[in-house]
Amino acid sequence: MAENKMIFVGEKELFISRVLVKKVQDAGGECSFVPWTIDDINKNIEGVTLITLFMDDAELPEETVLHFIIDLLEEKGLQMIIIGEQNDVQTVLSRVPNDLVYRTFSRPVDNVLFVKSVMEYMSKVEAGEFRKSILVVDDDPQYLTMVREWLRGTYKVSMANSGLQAIKWLGKNKVDLILLDHEMPITSGPQVLEMLRNDDETKDIPVMFLTGKGDKDSVMSVVALRPEGYFLKGIQKEELLEKLEEYFTLHR
Repeated sequence: MAENKMIFVGEKELFISRVLVKKVQDAGGECSFVPWTIDDINKNIEGVTLITLFMDDAELPEETVLHFIIDLLEEKGLQMIIIGEQNDVQTVLSRVPNDLVYRTFSRPVDNVLFVKSVMEYMSKVEAGEFRKSILVVDDDPQYLTMVREWLRGTYKVSMANSGLQAIKWLGKNKVDLILLDHEMPITSGPQVLEMLRNDDETKDIPVMFLTGKGDKDSVMSVVALRPEGYFLKGIQKEELLEKLEEYFTLHR
């Protein structure tokens, strides 16, 4: 899990860089300056929750470096703060997806507001606000609890013990993915999926089925419903986490 750590990336360490790094450190955040080379960034990315890109005197990072930072942000689910002259900030913004940028600051930087923004972001990370959210729907309370324990360190996890409870919950909440038991009494998984797809508010929510039946006919009947995927209930924790990470990486 990421820590309260930021890297302050720039062409070279300047007085203003040292001042901003020190102020973040004084506020309780772990922070260090890193030159904007691929090797240096890669060596210091472990545990980082936030990257600040600092541009001075119209110096912009090379395209290869900027692409490397973008790939890192997307891979690790992080965001960045951009500091520079207004024109330089706009140039970088035109090349970086909006959802990867937390805030921008034009020079001269408001030090107090910058530190406040950094610590606000770190607090949100600690609270799990940037985690993907998953709703697990299953009528077996033991299985429901087990999956929740598996996922809760990586995702925001909610639970529903019936299809109707899930539909009701989704009327008031948003979610990034639903893990839906295929074989439930009263309202089955396929019936729940049909209700979700017929509602404009929920029709685009990705659904993956959980099924206890691994024979060919059962699997084909699940696949025929065209979910985003399915998992056999015998799947182990490590494999489930790996498959979910692959899914969210491909669908950022």
